[in-house]
Amino acid sequence: MTAVAHGSTTAATPIETSTVQKKRFSRGDIGTLAVIALIIFWCLAPFYWMAVLAFRETAFTFETTPWFTHLTLENFRYAFDTTDNKFGRSLFNSLLIGAVVTALAMTIGVFAGYAMARLSFRGKGLILAAILGASMFPGVAILTPLFQLFAGWGWLGTYPALILPQISFSLPLAVYTLTSFFSDMPWELEQAARVDGATPGQAFRLVIFPLAAPALFTTAILVFLASWNEFLLSSVLSNGVYKVEPSTVALAKFTAGPHVVPYTQTMAAGIVVTVPLVIVVLLFQRRIVSGLTAGGVKG
Repeated sequence: MTAVAHGSTTAATPIETSTVQKKRFSRGDIGTLAVIALIIFWCLAPFYWMAVLAFRETAFTFETTPWFTHLTLENFRYAFDTTDNKFGRSLFNSLLIGAVVTALAMTIGVFAGYAMARLSFRGKGLILAAILGASMFPGVAILTPLFQLFAGWGWLGTYPALILPQISFSLPLAVYTLTSFFSDMPWELEQAARVDGATPGQAFRLVIFPLAAPALFTTAILVFLASWNEFLLSSVLSNGVYKVEPSTVALAKFTAGPHVVPYTQTMAAGIVVTVPLVIVVLLFQRRIVSGLTAGGVKG
C-alpha cells in the first residue's frame, strides 16, 4: 500500500502554469486579423451598398451617405410589379432550372464518381483530367455553336436549351468532387457487407450511400449555386422569352420605362435573389463542412 500524507498539496509545475495561461497576441496575429478584416470588408462592401440602395427612396439614389437613410419598401413592391418586368416569374424559372440541373448532375455524378473511384482500368487518370478540363472550359467558346444547334432544333427560348448546357458544366464538378470523396472512403465496410451476403447494389445503398450523404449534400449545394448564378448562356439561349428567363437575366433587363435606369429597384431585386442563398448556406453550414470529413472512420 502507498501512504498518502493528509493535508499535502500538489504544486503546479511551470509547464502546467504556462499551458493554462492564455496566449498573448503577437504582431503576426494582429497582422493576420487585419488581413482577414480587409478581405471581409472587400467582399461584403458591395453587398452592404446594395442593401443600402435597396431600402432608399428613388429620389435619393445618388446620395453618397454610407448608411441607411430615406428608408422605403417601395422598391421591393416595384420589383414584383408585372407592369414593366417579370421578376417573379424569373425566380420560379431559376428555381426550376436549378433543381433539374442539380438532380440530373447528382444522379449521374454519384454513379460516375463511384465507378471512377472503385474501378481500376487503363486511362483512368486521363479521363479524370478530361473531366476536370471540361469544368474549366470557357462557356463563351461554345455559345455560338449551341445557339446554332438549338436554333436548328427549335429549342431557343425553352427550358431544355437552358438546362442541358448547365449540366455539361455542373456534371464535371460533381464527378470530380465525388470521385475524390469516394476514393478516401474505407472500402473494408463494403467488403464486410459483401461477406454478410449483400449484393454490390445493396452494399452501395446500405453502407456507402449513407456515409456519402454529407458529401452529396455539399456537392448538390455547389451545383445549385452555380446554376442559380449562371448568366452568360441563359442570356442568349433564352432568346428574350420571359417565360423561361432566370432571375440573373431578368435583373439585367430591369427597366422602369424609356431612358430610365431603376437603380434602387434593381438593388431590391438583387437582395431578393441573394438573401435566400445566404440563408440556405448559413442554415446548412455545419452539414456543408461535415461533408469534408464525414467519410473518415477511425480504426
